[in-house]
Amino acid sequence: MKAKKLTTPLTQGKALSLKAGDRVLLSGTVYTARDQAHKRMTETLIEGRDLTFIPPGATIYYAGPAPARPGRPIGSCGPTTSARMDAFAPALMAAGVRGMIGKGERGGNVVDAIKTFKGVYFAAAGGAGALLARRVKSARVVAYEDLGPEAVRELVVDDLPLIVAIDAHGNNLFERKKR
Repeated sequence: MKAKKLTTPLTQGKALSLKAGDRVLLSGTVYTARDQAHKRMTETLIEGRDLTFIPPGATIYYAGPAPARPGRPIGSCGPTTSARMDAFAPALMAAGVRGMIGKGERGGNVVDAIKTFKGVYFAAAGGAGALLARRVKSARVVAYEDLGPEAVRELVVDDLPLIVAIDAHGNNLFERKKR
């Protein structure tokens, strides 16, 4: 099966065109964020403030990149376990995030949010952080610099290889695997 080329930001139409199991080569801008950044972003939303650094249709990559080597925009940049962000993902999707990239299963609350907000959860290959980093063309911190590797970074990626793990209709590769 040939990979689908997809460019961010993710519109509802783009998300709805994807099916669980589709291979995707994602290009454009994605944002890294892990546990502590998710906690802060959710607190910001609870306070009634906007996340000005995360535009509508954004895709968040659950990663905390290693420092860059000379001549590279970023160090190893592999996905972290997505379930740790499950408590925060629905609020971020309600605020406009449409895509998430990580590894592992998601809770029912996230699957429900994906269906409600017509989003998508992409799986990236765990253990391949050095290879995935080669797809990053530029990186810059856009929020929470004090969190170091867990700061929110804006990455420009070119053909980041992903698999649609949960589509906008709630079809879930992890559930298929269990059956």
